[in-house]
Amino acid sequence: MIQSHYQWQLADTDDSKLATQLAQEFDLAPVVAQILISRGYDSSEQVDRFLHPKLEDANDPFLLHDMKKAVERIQTAVESGDLITVYGDYDADGITSTAVMYEALLTVGANANYYVPNRFSDGYGPNTDAFNRLIDAGTQLIVTVDNGVSGNTAIAAANERNIDVVVTDHHELPQELPAAYAIVHPRYPGTDYPFGDLSGVGVAFKVAWALLDELPVELLDLVAIGEVADLVSVTGENRILISAGLQQLRTGSRAGLHELTKAAGLNETELNETNIGFGIAPRLNALGRMGDANPGVELLTTLDDEVAIDLAKQVEQKNNDRQKLVADITQEALEQAADEDNLNRQTLVVAGQNWHEGVLGIVASRLVEQTGKPTLALNINAESGLAKGSGRSIEAFDLFTAIDQKRALTAAFGGHKMAVGLTVPVDNIEALKDQLETAAKQQQLSTHDKQVLQITAQIPVEEANLELFHQIEQLAPFGANNLRPTFEIKSDQIQNVKTMGKTNAHLKFQLAGQGQALTAIAFNQGGAAEQLNAGDTSLAVVGTLDENEWRGNHSIQLMVKDFKMAGMQIVDCRTNNLAGHLFEADDLYLFFDHQLAKKLGKYTATKRILLADELQANELVDQTVTIVDCPPTLDDFLNIFKMSGQPSVIKMLLYQAHSTYLSGMPGRKDFATLYKFTQTHQNINVHDQFDLLVKYLKIDRDQLIFMIQVFSEVGFVKIDHGILNGVVNPPAADLETTKIYQQRQQMMTTEKTLIYSDSTTMRSWLIDSLSAD
Repeated sequence: MIQSHYQWQLADTDDSKLATQLAQEFDLAPVVAQILISRGYDSSEQVDRFLHPKLEDANDPFLLHDMKKAVERIQTAVESGDLITVYGDYDADGITSTAVMYEALLTVGANANYYVPNRFSDGYGPNTDAFNRLIDAGTQLIVTVDNGVSGNTAIAAANERNIDVVVTDHHELPQELPAAYAIVHPRYPGTDYPFGDLSGVGVAFKVAWALLDELPVELLDLVAIGEVADLVSVTGENRILISAGLQQLRTGSRAGLHELTKAAGLNETELNETNIGFGIAPRLNALGRMGDANPGVELLTTLDDEVAIDLAKQVEQKNNDRQKLVADITQEALEQAADEDNLNRQTLVVAGQNWHEGVLGIVASRLVEQTGKPTLALNINAESGLAKGSGRSIEAFDLFTAIDQKRALTAAFGGHKMAVGLTVPVDNIEALKDQLETAAKQQQLSTHDKQVLQITAQIPVEEANLELFHQIEQLAPFGANNLRPTFEIKSDQIQNVKTMGKTNAHLKFQLAGQGQALTAIAFNQGGAAEQLNAGDTSLAVVGTLDENEWRGNHSIQLMVKDFKMAGMQIVDCRTNNLAGHLFEADDLYLFFDHQLAKKLGKYTATKRILLADELQANELVDQTVTIVDCPPTLDDFLNIFKMSGQPSVIKMLLYQAHSTYLSGMPGRKDFATLYKFTQTHQNINVHDQFDLLVKYLKIDRDQLIFMIQVFSEVGFVKIDHGILNGVVNPPAADLETTKIYQQRQQMMTTEKTLIYSDSTTMRSWLIDSLSAD
């Protein structure tokens, strides 16, 4: 049965006078006005500021803590010609932050360089050895971007060497702050900066703005990339910066970004936050995941077109390498997740040798998406005896606390509720698995509700059109706290179910409505294709609207976020060959034929077998039931559900050894031929001479058996110890009223309806029949 991954929650609608007023005032669709009100924009002034973000509404950078002190220290270093090193981070926010600060320093004439730490050798944030190497090489002032507030040890070491450190960061503040010369942070304790959700690049941009004494519009493209990549709240000041940054990005004025956009196959003039999130940011992140992220800063800051082309190719290759690694490792990890031991666990720990540590966070996320289980993905180093990797969780499970309770099992560990990084001795992996299961019981993971998915509205297929999409686009850019609206699409049935992608990992189908069909794409859900049937009317689908362009033609499509079967699910598995793999699931297996049930005992020895004529009341309710063989009549089939209730899932094998429907019903001429023969021939041994009889009469074997049975029932022939003789002057009879004749007719109708109809017809008949009852 296809179940939803989320708990669907439909937003409250407000048909108030305010919604009507805002819709009219700003020329909005009613649903868009409702969205704005539900998100807290309930006045004309608020709606106007939201729909039309302006740079002049951005906050004064000098409102940030220590901004004046930081700028004055940098200016002093510039005037003295001191070497200033921008110390960055290896993700997209860190790379863009480094580029923003580095460009600003060059603009004011600074003697500046930059250093992006290596994920594997330096780790995250200020590193004492790295700081010392930089100081030994001549650095006289260090400016951190997108890191620093947790760098107490490294900053103390720099202070001992009389080197000041200016920290610019946005991460959670520790209880003990470092002894930096200045700390520029939007949520610094005791300050009241109006917007606390800037990303690292947002803070770096504010410093650049203060340092340059004017708003540097040319840096906003980098700001948009870093902020979107870091998943910050797309409201308030971030909405202003990202909106302006997207406009700057579309100009193509930055050589490196121009080439990177081209390599990613994106339309530069129409770049949006989705293109950044799925096209540009992953490519920049790939550098840090695979090793050295410094070329990313060079790509973003170079003025040389040839260098930009070469660097963009390098980035693209790194991203391709990263994608292949993720795909290969994820496949191995999913195979581990599917073994019997892991299937019975609420949490997952997967591990392998030669798994690239830089992509294990993505791998863990993929497993969480596909299994719904909190997951640790570890690389085993046989030489060191250590396993290192990353973990990702779900809202209902605090992964950090789960491991922190047995921190002694790890050699290194850090993170938060939803994501962790850790190193663990290989010998402790099994104990770690047990600890996660223990924590799952402590946190009552199995009893937690699914994560809530907010649904903006329910709309029919006909309303999911380009006009509505363009109305919704007025709410862009989308992101945290301003999510793209999610709709439940009401359709009549699904059509054209197919898989897509190199490995058939993705699902594509159409939702049919009144004279219109909406294409739906569900990434990483290809496995559900076998459970969906064209014509299905019970599939409920939730997703976001997206515009698709193909050869100049524009159409609307639904990007599926979740789906589920509403009501009973009927799975078409019809077959004429009963093999072992059909009995692997833990279903209830129902038989009409007792002898067939015995014959298949080798496949079903460990399964629960039901016989149609021995069912108990309500025995099938909410169960997954496989109907193994074809019933004698349609009434026999429907009666099992009247007697024992409706399952949640019915899998239809409907095996039939010999097809009555394909054999057909004998005609009057055939009956006349057989009758004439029985009146003129005596003492026919039907056991030994039957094949000769079939050949002589030129009648189908199955039909001939049936005809002799009919003649026997009406008294046209007698069979004694296998010897057949015609009856002289038999009584007149209507063959079609015989029990055996009517049984054959019923069997033919049953096979036609259940076996030889298409999936849509078969499923519709069953649903209609059960509904009628």
